[in-house]
Amino acid sequence: MEHVISVTLENKAGSLSRVAGLFSGRGFNIESLAVATTLDPTVSMMTIVTSGDDRIIEQILKQLNKIIDVIKVVDLSESDAVSRETALIKVSTRPEDRAETLRIVDIFRANVVDSSPASYTIEVTGAVQKIQAIIQLLQPLGIKEIVRTGRIAIAREPVRTEATQPRPLAKAN
Repeated sequence: MEHVISVTLENKAGSLSRVAGLFSGRGFNIESLAVATTLDPTVSMMTIVTSGDDRIIEQILKQLNKIIDVIKVVDLSESDAVSRETALIKVSTRPEDRAETLRIVDIFRANVVDSSPASYTIEVTGAVQKIQAIIQLLQPLGIKEIVRTGRIAIAREPVRTEATQPRPLAKAN
């Protein structure tokens, strides 16, 4: 089963290497990896997509928590989260296919970010299924190249009910 793991870690040289080394040293596969700094430049957020049974994922989570630079580890697969990926897709554009390519771009709310007489470069962001779907539709037109970011994810905030809403402060007279 696929798991999306969010790792908050110190933004120091070698931190990414230690996490990647944990996976390779134990024979675990990283299907996707995205990492960047947070609002605090001393902290990075890493999103790892991996797969395995419950025992393997439990072992991965425990091992990640043992890494000295790691601040927090969360398996987002066990909570409500928002997940997105971005892809840049370079498509051949024969004159007879240009209109069809633009229709597909419009349907998927993608953008043409570069154009030449021989190709369009399309940017699309969304769920993995959306990325896969646009790739399948563009393949018959002639995909030249694809670059994907890998998934990023963030946990959703819980929905507040009236009982959990903060009460307004009383007005002072």
